[in-house]
Amino acid sequence: MSDASNYYGPVVNMNGGRGNIGINNGTAGGAAGNDELRTAVEELTRFLKELRPHLTPAQARTVEGALPELTPDRSALRERGMVLASVAQIAATVGEVGRPAAEAVGRLLALLS
Repeated sequence: MSDASNYYGPVVNMNGGRGNIGINNGTAGGAAGNDELRTAVEELTRFLKELRPHLTPAQARTVEGALPELTPDRSALRERGMVLASVAQIAATVGEVGRPAAEAVGRLLALLS
């Protein structure tokens, strides 16, 4: 009995190029649920930028450092839970002016669960 077929799974060979993704298994380039996630991240980013004038210098530095971490990448945001927690805490400490940002963090966390 001789079967010459070998099944190793997907193989991708890329030589050069820019922005190569490889095999898109439905996650790269935007899945259907990513629109909601992208909107939530953009909303939170906008609220945080509006909040900056109401923050202490230390809080503003924390928010400034958090902004690049806010990407519409579900797995990356799950790993960056401490960033979201610190942003939510800062938004809560500034009172009513921080409520929209705190609520945006809540909506984002709901999308991640």
